[in-house]
Amino acid sequence: MLRNGATTATSPSNRAAPSTRPVRVWCDGCYDMVHYGHSNQLRQARAIGDYLIVGVHTDEEISKHKGPPVFTQEERYKMVKAIKWVDEIVPGAPYVTTLETLDKYNCDFCVHGNDITLTVDGKDTYEEVKNAGRYRECKRTQGVSTTDLVGRMLLMTKAHHSNIDEDMDYRKHTDNFGKCPKSHSPWTGVSQFLQTSQKIIQFASGKEPQPGDTIIYVAGAFDLFHVGHVDFLEKVHQLAQRPYIIVGLHFDQEVNLYKGKNYPIMNVHERTLSVLACRYVSEVVIGAPYSVTADLLDHFKVDLVCHGMTEVVPDKDGSDPYEEPKRRGIFRLVDSGNNLTTDLIVKRIIKNRLEFEARNQKKEAKELAVLEAIKKREEKVAQQKIGQEDCES
Repeated sequence: MLRNGATTATSPSNRAAPSTRPVRVWCDGCYDMVHYGHSNQLRQARAIGDYLIVGVHTDEEISKHKGPPVFTQEERYKMVKAIKWVDEIVPGAPYVTTLETLDKYNCDFCVHGNDITLTVDGKDTYEEVKNAGRYRECKRTQGVSTTDLVGRMLLMTKAHHSNIDEDMDYRKHTDNFGKCPKSHSPWTGVSQFLQTSQKIIQFASGKEPQPGDTIIYVAGAFDLFHVGHVDFLEKVHQLAQRPYIIVGLHFDQEVNLYKGKNYPIMNVHERTLSVLACRYVSEVVIGAPYSVTADLLDHFKVDLVCHGMTEVVPDKDGSDPYEEPKRRGIFRLVDSGNNLTTDLIVKRIIKNRLEFEARNQKKEAKELAVLEAIKKREEKVAQQKIGQEDCES
């Protein structure tokens, strides 16, 4: 058992009794700068039910309770809809989760990570459903948070890349960015992500291409996997009746060669999970070659190679990385109709740097106040228990 009688997503009491009616699960949140931590929470929620409904808050609600969102509500709605474990979204869901909302959408219970979500006045947004026994908890994904990603963008070091030792600037960032001056919260704090084979298996579809499938290959960084990527992959998905989309992800050092600065913001392990969570993606090649080779095309039996409208940087030897698929007549440019790029996201963050830092510090201060209240309550209960034992003796 957890806080306020909540149970974990894997506990026996969480598994629904046999029934002819599908178990409907509710999740809600800001889902701003959606990353694999959000996707993993939704994956766990979907695993304990049959149908997952996700409520997404408006810009106005988020600004009131947390601070300015990075993405607009329309962008956030589209991002959540693209996560493969989501069956339905509810735009403009209320910030505080109520029994009325669960009943309105015929949901048995709601699921949230084992962190805490607070209103502007410091109240638990799930208090009502917890008290009613219609709340479940799942494990929060360690090593990723919006706070950390924002910090990487502002710091401009490469220490988050794979195969690069942590430097003192990054250590200072993980100690200080967005942290309350006196202490830090276990929920907003920064921790290191460690990739495991189990995590990849949980995210992967596990489906092989079938006869009649059109195998489509796309490659790139897919950094800070965002709505621009989703629009591109959706357009690619529409090119065939039965598409099987393989995404080739370049290693961090390769991305840094053609993107420069401190890109990619997310390392290749993080980018792998972000892309695998997308409903349009069937498979990911981790560390794909920059130039699309004949060996790669033959190995995966690729029918079509697509690229968006972004600039194609020549390979190290000056050659066109798409020379081979062009020679075979299987290359196609795809216009997503969305000009959002990772660069533009970083610019949004930098423009609002002070607001985001203030938001993180305010959020953590509220979390610390709740932690302190919980600690005092537990100490009081322990003292009362000792007093009762003394009386009995």
